Amino acid sequence: MDYTLQFGFIWARFDDLLSGLWVGLAMSVAALAIGTALGLLSAFASLSRIRLLRWISGTYVLLIRNTPLLVLVLLVYFALPQAGIRLGKFESFIGSLAAYAGAYLTEVFRGGLLSVPKGVVEAGRAIGLTRLQTNIYVVAPVMLRNALPSLGNTFIGIFKDSSIAAAIAIPELTFEARKLNVDTFRVIETWSAASGLYILACLVIATALRLLERRFPKF
Repeated sequence: MDYTLQFGFIWARFDDLLSGLWVGLAMSVAALAIGTALGLLSAFASLSRIRLLRWISGTYVLLIRNTPLLVLVLLVYFALPQAGIRLGKFESFIGSLAAYAGAYLTEVFRGGLLSVPKGVVEAGRAIGLTRLQTNIYVVAPVMLRNALPSLGNTFIGIFKDSSIAAAIAIPELTFEARKLNVDTFRVIETWSAASGLYILACLVIATALRLLERRFPKF
């Protein structure tokens, strides 16, 4: 088959791809922020002395981690309205992605909590901090630094998973690339450009995280 590459069609609408890239990044940042809060709460609950909290955390992780993200997104967006809960496209996807991220971050943070030396915890208690204050001001900062590499990998994964938002017509990068492909029939050029933008964004994120790790040496 004779196929001639013509990237002129792509450059003419490259702004659409860039707009989609920024939408994906914005949703990923929002989902990561919410997912981090969920993951922290779930991680502390998983190590709690209260049996009910451990059960809730374990059930949450089990259910979410064993449900494909696409199924979760479709469930939230299409099924919840049948129960009287109506959310917009962006809210549905960000909420689904945050819940998905939180389940994986639970295990990341749980490993980070277990890596905190007992002496650090005892030192916090020795200076008169309560258990809650010790967790917030002593344990959490050390745990977050130890978990930073895994947290970075999770963020990159979340950003790549933002492509699933195309399934509910959110105009992120994959959606814009698919629309461009349909309009121009330039398959190789369109998806090569989209892949390049994904790779470039992930490289920038990874580089920024490596610099952050060097800034804060591991405890």
